[in-house]
Amino acid sequence: MEDLGASPRRRVGLPFHPFRPRLLDCLKGYDRSTFVADLIAGITVGIVALPLAMAFAIASGLKPEAGIFTAIVGGMLISMLGGSRVQIGGPAGAFIVIVYGIIQQHGLANLMISTVMAGVLLFVMGLTRIGSLIRFIPVAIIIGFTNGIAVLIALSQVKDLLGLKIDKMPADFFHATRAIIEAIDTADAMTFSMGLACLAVIIAWPRLGTLVTSRQDGATTGRTALVTRLPGTIVALVLATAATALLNLPVETIGSRFGGIPVGLPSLTFPELSWDAARNLVAPTVTIALLGAIESLLCARVADGMIDDRHDPNQELMAQGVANFVSPFFGGMPATGTIARTTTNVRAGAKTPVAGIIHSLTLLAIVLVAAPLASNVPLAALAAILLFVAWNMGEWREFPRLRWFSPQYRTVMLSTFLLTVIIDLTVAVEMGLVLAALFFIYRVSSLTTIEQVSEASLPAGLALPPDTAAYRIFGSLFFGAVGKLETLIEADDATPPPKIMILDLQKVINIDTTGMDTLDVLRKTLARRGGTLLLCDVNDQPLSLIRRSGFLVKLGENNLQPHLPAAVARAEELRKQPSST
Repeated sequence: MEDLGASPRRRVGLPFHPFRPRLLDCLKGYDRSTFVADLIAGITVGIVALPLAMAFAIASGLKPEAGIFTAIVGGMLISMLGGSRVQIGGPAGAFIVIVYGIIQQHGLANLMISTVMAGVLLFVMGLTRIGSLIRFIPVAIIIGFTNGIAVLIALSQVKDLLGLKIDKMPADFFHATRAIIEAIDTADAMTFSMGLACLAVIIAWPRLGTLVTSRQDGATTGRTALVTRLPGTIVALVLATAATALLNLPVETIGSRFGGIPVGLPSLTFPELSWDAARNLVAPTVTIALLGAIESLLCARVADGMIDDRHDPNQELMAQGVANFVSPFFGGMPATGTIARTTTNVRAGAKTPVAGIIHSLTLLAIVLVAAPLASNVPLAALAAILLFVAWNMGEWREFPRLRWFSPQYRTVMLSTFLLTVIIDLTVAVEMGLVLAALFFIYRVSSLTTIEQVSEASLPAGLALPPDTAAYRIFGSLFFGAVGKLETLIEADDATPPPKIMILDLQKVINIDTTGMDTLDVLRKTLARRGGTLLLCDVNDQPLSLIRRSGFLVKLGENNLQPHLPAAVARAEELRKQPSST
């Protein structure tokens, strides 16, 4: 008896999500064959992540090592603590525009503070189970801001691709476009040729591998198989770096702009936190947290489809929170789940989060051993890689397909896309959600209908008494649809209002407080005219609100009937009374 009494008390309070990383479950029964698969996948994705991490950091206005450190520290924490078996975390292309704008407006130190605060917010979102709600963001908004970010990424790389002489690239679309146009005469032919060559290699390399495979009847072996399986981005980076170093090409490199990348991880640095700084960074913090949550959970859903698994969204958000909280102290930038590296991880045969940990260790080993070689990496090659990422990132097929969708869908998607490009991602998502909510309210309200019950539709032998009207309501009586209920009591000289009104609520699935208030107004209006309101066949949710709100007391128990025939009988009884009030 004591246990039964204690159980309800344990449910009191916020439903916090338990902190249980997926790694703990995956390590049960972990064997040698699984480790070999994770080892191969981890090394593969680590090599793939190297040029992307540097490119994302440079495009964001940071030094290249910031991206590498984020992939090492943030990627390891996301794999160790996350809710997905195969997700790879690190710097993402979606953050480029956001991070660049924060640095331009608030400075590098405040980017660090914003990322730390976003980490706390992400952890709280996962702890309070908000991760399960992210999936309710309409796909039109996601496609809109994803395409918008892809356009901005491509625009940001024009400077390095052409070798333009621009001291400081503006953050907003119009000023950036103007700066490019004004500096177009400073374009460098060698830099542009390098960028185009790298882009050609990245695009053609997978097709070359397919061609070689087909010529060998699908059975590539030895060195040919190894080479054709390398990602095009790695091949382009190696070739461009080697050509720059051996031929001493006059193009800008990581060494000429940043002085190379340091060997090893940086020492811990702690920002100077202050309440005034935190207050000014609320918007950037929310933007980083929201984008990180959406990107990571979208990536995890893609991974689920590839390995036939189901991730834990709330555990994933808590892991993202820890990663973003810790990464800035090592000189890192915001981190999230990355679709390109996650899909590479899956295709390379990853089985557990151990592959993600090995990916981070691989990057660390590269930094410790081969950091000096990065000085010769041409920036045009990284620009070509980012242009390829931007192209693959965008859902460009959705634009010609818009003609098949509703005007509401088109409005939400295009508005989010244009606002992302022209103004800001935060504004774009906010306006997209507002528009989606308004269109949803409109659609649901349009589904709510009221029709008058005709004599022919009544059961045999049943007829409405004189001065009695009956209506059937379909849908939801909420704040967006109560206007249709108000029309029942509008004055009309041709058709005077009935003395007794019956509302059949059998098809009403929901009533909110606004709908309840409108019913009360209807009751009061009929009462002033000497009439009566009757309700019948009320479902559970409306009936519960009718009782809890006290409306049943005002209506009268006898004026709530179980079905339409009983309501008609009650109307006949009221009509025979001296007064129906």
